[in-house]
Amino acid sequence: MSTQHLSDEEKTRREKLGYYLEKGINPYRNGLTPQHSVQQMRERWGELSREELEKEKITVSYAGRIMAFRHFGKAAFVTIKDRSGTMQSYVAIDSIGPDLFQAFKTFDVGDIVFVEGYVFRTKTNELSVHATTIDLLTKSLRPLPEKFHGLTDVEQKYRMRYVDLIMNDDSRKVFVMRSKIVQYIRDFLAKRDFFEVETPMMHPIAGGAAARPFKTHHNALDMQLFLRIAPELYLKRLLVGGMEKVFEINRNFRNEGMSIRHNPEFTMLEFYWAYATYENLMDLTEEMISGLCQSLHSSTKITYQGTEIEFGKPWKRLSLKAAIREHSGLAGDLLTDEKLASIENLKALLLQVGDKEDAWMDHWGAGSYLLRLFEETAEKKLIQPTFIIEYPTEVSFLSRRNEKNPAIVDRFELFVFGREIANAFSELNDPIDQRERFQSQADAKAAGDEEACDVDEDFLRALEYGMPPAAGQGIGIDRLVMLMTDQASIRDVILFPQMRPESV
Repeated sequence: MSTQHLSDEEKTRREKLGYYLEKGINPYRNGLTPQHSVQQMRERWGELSREELEKEKITVSYAGRIMAFRHFGKAAFVTIKDRSGTMQSYVAIDSIGPDLFQAFKTFDVGDIVFVEGYVFRTKTNELSVHATTIDLLTKSLRPLPEKFHGLTDVEQKYRMRYVDLIMNDDSRKVFVMRSKIVQYIRDFLAKRDFFEVETPMMHPIAGGAAARPFKTHHNALDMQLFLRIAPELYLKRLLVGGMEKVFEINRNFRNEGMSIRHNPEFTMLEFYWAYATYENLMDLTEEMISGLCQSLHSSTKITYQGTEIEFGKPWKRLSLKAAIREHSGLAGDLLTDEKLASIENLKALLLQVGDKEDAWMDHWGAGSYLLRLFEETAEKKLIQPTFIIEYPTEVSFLSRRNEKNPAIVDRFELFVFGREIANAFSELNDPIDQRERFQSQADAKAAGDEEACDVDEDFLRALEYGMPPAAGQGIGIDRLVMLMTDQASIRDVILFPQMRPESV
């Protein structure tokens, strides 16, 4: 392999491979399994005194990555990091022998090693491991970034997450927290008799939400498929089949723009509850997220990007129109029910707040313009947890109409810090009504709306067998993790966010 492009440090590390082969040392060894983690050692023996440790002579073994050396001629302290923390080992020629010590002196920061020894305290009273042997498990051929700065280039941080996780404990903590959040949600739903399922990632028809899909092709079947934008229509098929409480935590894919809140591949929780209403889901959502916050932070309050947010129940519930009246800053005489039903008035209001006419669709009705006005004026001002209800039927093609006012649906969206966190509704289970709304979507697609859906005949057939009254909800896991870990960008809570190809 050519070494012309390598740094002097990288060349030296590769030269050491020849030394190891000469000495019979496998630089990529396997078969040594640590019996302890750093956290376990600190929890079990961290309170023992120097004298107690000397008396007990506790034998341990652990493995991890070398993060630092302090050499003293015939001895050295080496700091080793595993998944749970760091601990130093004292390595002396008298304890491991001259041959092994000679090999040890060739180890580099970044190498992965296995240590056996006994627990002791140094003269400065630091809990440490006195090594009786140290073995190289993996030779690192690239040096780590400078210790105190790690990856300072944000793009490189996302692109080389493996290095970020080595160097940045804060990043590691975010993803540990993410795992705890997902586990809490699974446990919460399982305790309430929800059944976890998996539904297809490739769909013959793009549906379940209004979004632009990714397209692919199946060669054997010679058919076009879509990466799913939502699992909703498959989960509701399961309601038809008698699975009355189901949930799925998995990926969705939407061929849309990227921002601090959007990644084309993201994680959603969707769950469906037969014989429940959207009001039941508001209560359940309050209970789940406030409980999650309490579990993670021992409080229902968090600070997100310098703003205190209170997740303690109850949360505010506000109609879409009321939110516009309360937060838009527009004149009240322009926001009467009559005015908010007028397309021309809504267009004028949108222009007044700086929206651009070329962003509107020709086929939009008053409901679409009303939602746009909410998004442009009120949404970003909903800082504390707020349920927005009474969405127009026009923009909710899978939701059940409100029995008293068929122009709106039984739906809510949850907003926190000006961001949508959840979307839920009482499900439309009338196959005749659903067909009409699918057709309106198909018409919109024909008119140029790339986010509109096609008619899903198999789903309509399922509804014709009879789906029980039900409520369903989707929660964006990534955005929820952002809140609970105080991260400004969705890229900071996704291990491998989508990136442009690396320039060569």
